[in-house]
Amino acid sequence: MRTSPHLPAPLVGRRAEIRRIDELVAAARAGAGGALVLRGEAGIGKSALLEHARRAATGFLVAHASGSEFETDLPFAALHQLCRPLLGRLDELPAPHRDALRVAFGLATGTPDVFRVGLAALDLLAGGQPLLCVVDDAHWLDSASSRALAFLARRVGSEPVALLFAARPGTAAGLDDLPDLVVGGLTDVDARALLAAASHVPLDERVRDRIMAEARGNPLALLELPRAGGYAPPDPASTPTRVERGFQARLADLPDDARLLLTVASADPTGDPGLLWPAARLLDLDVATTSAAAAVTVLVEFGTRVRFCHPLARSAVYRAAPDDRRRAAHRVLAEVTDPVVDPDRRAWHRAQASAGPDDDVAAELERSASRAESRGGVVAAAAFLERAAALSLDPAKRVARTLAAVRAKLDAGATDTAEALLTTVADAVPDDPEVDLLRGRIAFARHDDNDGPKYVLRAAQRLADPARARACYLDALEMALVAGRANGVMDRVLAAAATAPPPPTPDVLDALLRLEADGHHAAAPSLRRVLDGEDSPMWTERPALALMLAGELWDPHTYASIIEWVVKTGRESGSPLVLRLGLAQVASCAALFGDVGRSMAAIAEEEAITDAVGAPPVTYHRLHLAAMRGRRQEALDLFESVTAAAHGSGQLIANVHWASAVLHNGLADYPTALREARRAAAHGDLFLAGAALPELVEAAVRCGEPEAAATASEQLTDRTRAAGTASGLGIAAYARGLVTGAEEHYRDAVDHLQDSPLLPYRARAHLLYGEWLRREGRRRDCRPHLRAAHDLASTAGLEAFARRAADELRATGEKARSRTGDTLDQLTEQEVAITRLVATGATSAEVAARLFVSPRTVDAHLRNIFRKLGVTSRRQLRDLPV
Repeated sequence: MRTSPHLPAPLVGRRAEIRRIDELVAAARAGAGGALVLRGEAGIGKSALLEHARRAATGFLVAHASGSEFETDLPFAALHQLCRPLLGRLDELPAPHRDALRVAFGLATGTPDVFRVGLAALDLLAGGQPLLCVVDDAHWLDSASSRALAFLARRVGSEPVALLFAARPGTAAGLDDLPDLVVGGLTDVDARALLAAASHVPLDERVRDRIMAEARGNPLALLELPRAGGYAPPDPASTPTRVERGFQARLADLPDDARLLLTVASADPTGDPGLLWPAARLLDLDVATTSAAAAVTVLVEFGTRVRFCHPLARSAVYRAAPDDRRRAAHRVLAEVTDPVVDPDRRAWHRAQASAGPDDDVAAELERSASRAESRGGVVAAAAFLERAAALSLDPAKRVARTLAAVRAKLDAGATDTAEALLTTVADAVPDDPEVDLLRGRIAFARHDDNDGPKYVLRAAQRLADPARARACYLDALEMALVAGRANGVMDRVLAAAATAPPPPTPDVLDALLRLEADGHHAAAPSLRRVLDGEDSPMWTERPALALMLAGELWDPHTYASIIEWVVKTGRESGSPLVLRLGLAQVASCAALFGDVGRSMAAIAEEEAITDAVGAPPVTYHRLHLAAMRGRRQEALDLFESVTAAAHGSGQLIANVHWASAVLHNGLADYPTALREARRAAAHGDLFLAGAALPELVEAAVRCGEPEAAATASEQLTDRTRAAGTASGLGIAAYARGLVTGAEEHYRDAVDHLQDSPLLPYRARAHLLYGEWLRREGRRRDCRPHLRAAHDLASTAGLEAFARRAADELRATGEKARSRTGDTLDQLTEQEVAITRLVATGATSAEVAARLFVSPRTVDAHLRNIFRKLGVTSRRQLRDLPV
């Protein structure tokens, strides 16, 4: 028989897993950190592998945390465990990191900066020393800790940091993108070796074979099942369940007081003897006697921490206790928990101790929800409110708390749970507008549910207050725009608003109704008035709708001002949603302005925040950049992936069509451009339908469809003349030139766009004028415009339009100058972001704070940037075209 004499019994048969862990630790020791998630069923040996990692990490600071099924709703509970031994160093951290952790851990009031909690934890834990973070039972991590640790794990590639997680299969949400290793059952040879090494009693061969068959290679089962002598009848239950029952069997001969002590210990996830012993005394338990009796079972170890021999042992003890014993355990734990230091855990214990409704406990849970929400713990807030609702005696309070729990569930992204919770009270208040508003939010959150507008509009119609009703109509529009599913919503909103009582003064709904009824010439003044606002600009309340209106008015300056305000507000408020919206719009605006570097940098920062908060990716700004850069295959791959993810419909798909039209006009693939421009304009979306018209005109002219081109040109002229901006007038002018062939229109376009921030359209005005002049045989006149078009497009990185200009120049007998500013081609988006920030004089620490990485990671990126660009100092970056 082959054995593993050099391995401790729990690690028999785990040489491959040990090698992988040793490699992780060795890489971290060399400054190339990383993460690994061990996945396997309960009892498979994950905890033993974690213990091996601790022993292997000599010279490392080892931080430990463990998820708990009792604390999955408490924000940052596991991260607090990890950091608790070093909280005395908090004051040594930079103020943003110190404050982020203090608020996250409930040591200060306020809303935690969720972007910085993970990096702040790294700053606290590492301190320059190699660090091993060991996280057991990661499937029970609270979501806030899970997000922070996953974010941290993805950013330690240049740090002496290793993170090792253990989780059950198919669990540990938030860690799915990290490298993992499936820990499977032992082979028969290794299972026999483990039995032989661990059993102190010779086993009958048939008994041994039965144990091996029932254990199915599970090491914990192999160690526990022989305790019964192997003669128990076969059990159809799964191995972990059998092992739990084995643990429970050890309780059978214990005195009642010892079993009660174990129940109290299992109900306290902190493992703090300072809570267990006072709680035991409140139950009149003799601590010395009962703890000695309980220790005989080897289920638990009483020391500086109370530790169960395995997570299954804790759950086995807790589940074996009758309901009244569990409630008693939670009652005394609530009494000994400090209401000032740990009010939320106290409230949770009180809730678990309640056998029925209790308004006092419900009110305490409601206060805990408020505290959790202020700390960014929306998952915890939802759990507290749901339990508070269940314990509420007053029907009105029960409904109000349930609706609050639904809102919190939605904020936490738990759409299905929110819907299930809403159904429990919907029948009790069938006419409550709040129910329909929440139904609308649930529908908007789902890609396959188009009922969002219906519910929100019905809520508006049920509201007695006309002002609130009109606000609901606008909320429907704003939600649809933010969700990227505004198609058709505008028509439904305006149809409902048309029959609603008029407001005291005309508002944005009136302006939109006038736009629909009378066209742009009649509505433009009203749109401008509501956009600018009397007391404050409209975008301070509904930025997404304001951006669309600015685009509809062909006003790039206001568009940029709105974006600047959104980004500033997002940074000051710490709102991930607002800042991501702002940065995505920065990327789109920069693409429209021909600033590819700024667009790439904004995308990198937006993606860093997306990663930090675990949000779904935003993609429309990538579409706009891809359209302008003109890289055919790269753009087509993006269009295909976005279309598949968006299920082929919605506002995002209209963006794909517009981007495709721009791309293919640049590539001179006019039939494809015409098809895509028609699709983009088909639904009449704010901003997008108008933006598609110049693409439609150019493609239709090149495809020999003059009537389609003339119609689109007339529509574009009507829109831009009503708006009256130089940018709009210039774009409409070159579109008219394409239709009429009149030189004055091309000249007007060049003049209007001379000072426009819309560089790609300025380049295109020169390109189209130059093309027209060449076709008129005016070779000398066309060259300055074609050179201008090529210089503008090539310098900005608008590759397709630059090639068109170069081809036209070549046809005149002149060769276009080669592009020298190819810096952006060599760098990733994150490297572009770092380069631009460093070029402004930012330090590594300042760049790290902006991009949510460590200063060491910034320095590693800078070394790559210097190598790629052939520079040796930060100062040289200031002179590069990035």
